[in-house]
Amino acid sequence: MVQDHSRRRYAFLYTFPMAAWFTVFFVLPLLIIGVYGFLQKGLYGGVVRHFTFSAYIQLFTASYGLLFVRTLCVSIAVTLICILLALPAGYAIARSKHQLFFLFLIIIPFWTNSLIRINAWISILGTQGFLNGLLKKLHLITESIPFLYNQQAVILVLVYMFIPYAIFPIFSAIDKFDFSLLEAARDLGATKTEAIVKVMLPNIRAGILTAVIFTFIPVFGSYTVPLLVGGKDSYMFGNLIVDQVTKIRNWPLASAFSVLITVVSAAGVLWMMYASFKQEKQAAK
Repeated sequence: MVQDHSRRRYAFLYTFPMAAWFTVFFVLPLLIIGVYGFLQKGLYGGVVRHFTFSAYIQLFTASYGLLFVRTLCVSIAVTLICILLALPAGYAIARSKHQLFFLFLIIIPFWTNSLIRINAWISILGTQGFLNGLLKKLHLITESIPFLYNQQAVILVLVYMFIPYAIFPIFSAIDKFDFSLLEAARDLGATKTEAIVKVMLPNIRAGILTAVIFTFIPVFGSYTVPLLVGGKDSYMFGNLIVDQVTKIRNWPLASAFSVLITVVSAAGVLWMMYASFKQEKQAAK
């Protein structure tokens, strides 16, 4: 009994710092945001302590519904492109003898501020930028092509910004995969593509799901990229939240949209956990 009490005391001391940090910097901010969503907008910003559902009712207006669909479509498109690019990249790195070198090359851009990287893309895609200048020198165009300030530019830069979040979990899953299973599938008559699709992909499903979550969640709340390289058709949830806080000063509505993003993100994480649990259960059988 004394030993059990001592173990529980030490366990509490070990877990208390992490629990306190998690509560102060994660749980409490979420609770504050959630409460603000049910309060009334102040005349000059802030909130008034008057309970109301008006902020959440505004979420279901047609204009905000279209904004949600646009944000969701852009997030899905970016996530799919990242996964499609990360699969061959992760496979090539996992099969390479120079894994650390290639992983180092992927990490290098993160040493630079994100605003500098975005401005680099503006220099590349601008009307007087590198790409238009190259096409003109090759006599392929006579007038500059508007590569910037549209939804396609937003998707391109978002893919560049978040593709490492897809490569690393997929590489980790492929690196642990037993490649002798591919050889066995080939011996049984499967083509190389069939062996990868029917044997390798199901075994790295957890890595793919992790890459989907790690990519989709930050893209869904992205703000800087749509602001700097997007146009009128690229306004997303992240931009709306910032404008509601800094310009319109409607904190309850900004909180309601933040709660919506949190719910969508939590649903994605729960789906990933359920899919992983289901996969482990099937593997156990």
